[in-house]
Amino acid sequence: MIPARARRLTVRQIFAWPAVIAVLSTIGLLSALLGDGIWDGVSWIVLAIPVVLYCGFVRRGS
Repeated sequence: MIPARARRLTVRQIFAWPAVIAVLSTIGLLSALLGDGIWDGVSWIVLAIPVVLYCGFVRRGS
């Protein structure tokens, strides 16, 4: 059932989280490709964030 007055989202609201995830993924991929040592850990952590978010949303049912 759709409410009488559906809330409209702006483009910024729609693409805010996907843009953050894209930036984090880019940082993770670049740190994995260009760095060594501590950068490997940074890449693992940063690239795990989208996976954790996905699993959370699937589990929540959104």
